[in-house]
Amino acid sequence: MELLIVSLASLLAGFVDSIVGGGGLILVPALFATFPTAPPATLFGTNKGASIWGTAFATWQFSRRVEMRWAALLPAAAAGFVASFAGAWLVTVVSPEFLRKLLPVVLGVVLVYTLVKKELGLTHAPRFAGAKEVWVAVCIGSVIGFYDGFFGPGTGSFFVFLFVRLLGYDFLSASASAKLLNTATNGAALILFVAKGHIWWHFVLAMALANVVGSLLGTRLAFKHGTGFVRLVFMGVVSALILKTSYDAFLK
Repeated sequence: MELLIVSLASLLAGFVDSIVGGGGLILVPALFATFPTAPPATLFGTNKGASIWGTAFATWQFSRRVEMRWAALLPAAAAGFVASFAGAWLVTVVSPEFLRKLLPVVLGVVLVYTLVKKELGLTHAPRFAGAKEVWVAVCIGSVIGFYDGFFGPGTGSFFVFLFVRLLGYDFLSASASAKLLNTATNGAALILFVAKGHIWWHFVLAMALANVVGSLLGTRLAFKHGTGFVRLVFMGVVSALILKTSYDAFLK
């Protein structure tokens, strides 16, 4: 029964995550509710072990249908991988508690900005090319990758927003790009969890398969309805993140 519950949660998480990120909002609470006495690190490791497959599969699916600016994205993914490692190391010596109350505010600014700028991310018009685009993408990968390793909530949404706002991508292309970088940052965290033995392999296989199925359904829906749909899902996920992080920061 436990395997069925977390696999269904993984399927739904893969579905949401493949469109615009935010699958952790579903899978992490499901793991904690199903295994309330398990070590948190093991549950986080199991989450990463399952979700990275859906994210990687979504990256592949998007890359077949959406323009991927590989010259900028691959260095950015590499930077995100290294920065995520650094953030994960720092969290072993410094508490990220100070970010809990700041995060809902930052997410609120992102949501309001997206609502006010109604044309934001509806057309794909990259602002930069060549070395300048590489450096901006690497900065995005480094900053958000570090944040993902150090704290984590909302990583996919931040990637999407910054690709739209700073690089001029539409929401569909930004989501595709975010998947690549998120796969890299998740990979860095997963390596650390595996090295320390914080993963349940007997759950990961079924959860990973479910996550990939959800990812396939989500990417098909994103392709069918286009960038306007992805923008709406983005706002929905950010709104949910604001509620969740506000509860964690001020009410829990």
